[in-house]
Amino acid sequence: MIFGALLLAGCNFAPSYKRPVTPATVGYKELNPETAKQLDGWKTAEPKDDAIRGKWWELFNDPKLNALEDEVNISNQTVAAALANFLSARAVVRQTRSQFFPTVTANPSVTRQRQPVLVRSNFGGQTNSRPNTFTEYILPLDASWEPDFWGRVRNSERASRYEAQAALADLENTRLTIQSELAVDYLQVRSLDSQEKLLTDAVDAYRESLRLTTVRHETGIASDQDVAQAEIQLDSTAAQATDIGIQRAQFEHAVAMLIGKAPAEFSLPVAPLDTKPVAVPLGMPSQLLERRPDIAAAERRVAEANAQIGVARAAYFPNITLSASAGYESTSTANLLSGPAFMWSLGAAAAQTIFDAGNKFAVTAQTKAQYQSQVANYRQTVLGAFQEVEDNMVSLRLLSTEIQQQDAAVAAARRYLNLANDRYKLGIDSYLNVIVAQTSLLNNERTAVSLRLTQLQSTVQLIKALGGGWSGELTKPDGKS
Repeated sequence: MIFGALLLAGCNFAPSYKRPVTPATVGYKELNPETAKQLDGWKTAEPKDDAIRGKWWELFNDPKLNALEDEVNISNQTVAAALANFLSARAVVRQTRSQFFPTVTANPSVTRQRQPVLVRSNFGGQTNSRPNTFTEYILPLDASWEPDFWGRVRNSERASRYEAQAALADLENTRLTIQSELAVDYLQVRSLDSQEKLLTDAVDAYRESLRLTTVRHETGIASDQDVAQAEIQLDSTAAQATDIGIQRAQFEHAVAMLIGKAPAEFSLPVAPLDTKPVAVPLGMPSQLLERRPDIAAAERRVAEANAQIGVARAAYFPNITLSASAGYESTSTANLLSGPAFMWSLGAAAAQTIFDAGNKFAVTAQTKAQYQSQVANYRQTVLGAFQEVEDNMVSLRLLSTEIQQQDAAVAAARRYLNLANDRYKLGIDSYLNVIVAQTSLLNNERTAVSLRLTQLQSTVQLIKALGGGWSGELTKPDGKS
């Protein structure tokens, strides 16, 4: 019984695995004291990629964006490749697991043979008599098994299972990355639509200004210089509108690629950026950080490297193979399956390398170094996750103030343009002041649109940094518990 238990349990030379300690933080630097009160009851983040992320993009309430995001899982080729990688890794698990069981083979054969019968002559020589011709039928069944005494197969299976889990996390990370990239590019298209509308409206206004200035010139009120300045203003703004069209087409092509379509088969209707900012709760419970799939993938690969140490250590011990063979052998099909034709054999073999010039020691040292490398990668991934969250939180916090300041600048620029127009019509100032005021207003309006785009894109990046969307039982999008 002791031998049987040992046979089943075997040895395991892999180190006892514990998730590496990572730099822990009790809160984010960007949280204000009022929000920090919500930290009670939080816990240290742990990788967890099995939570449902949900359709986080629906927070922006944009039906077109929702429809595009739904196509990512179906048509995006990068996601398809990641899915294939996961399926391949899962097949490797089944392949490795098969080594726990014996290998059974059948090799039936029919052989027609002709053998001479040698008869010794009276003179001491050999002469051939009538040859012996017969047919041999063999119906064998062979089995071989290498018991996992040293845990090589178990650790190999464990390592492949961890790699499959990491591949699944990679799939989730790829999907989340593509989804966020699609949202960023889509919002960029909408921002360019808004800027193109500003430029188109400005071109119409400048064309009217040129007409009025031309009339004033014909009546002797305005100079040739005023007309030339109005023409320059009109033409340069029209050129900017054309350049916006180039950028928009390129981002539209990028969106098409992300949803797995050729650019010629896809187009986005023109629509200004009217998406409202989403109030992402900054006091996130640590479960959301657990859901980052890249952290989960990095941790699984640490566990995989730990199991590989056990595989390397098992190579120090002999490979023991048990074999068995049974079947029937006869020269006639009539008695092939009879008792006298039955044959069998049992055997065992052990193979051990006597000298390999330190190869096994080097392989073991290599696996240990690879484990340390994966630990460092895991810790760096966690640090990078915290940095990404902090970066986007500070961006959203400061952008809120900056947008208010920019809106005030737009209002001031609009008031300045009205004053400049009035003073020009009264003949107090030259047309150059009007041009300066028009340029200032247009630039400030475009800056305001760009800031709102940055705010929305930072929101997308913050959601991505937190591992995707969040469920209502944690914190609602409006910030209320």
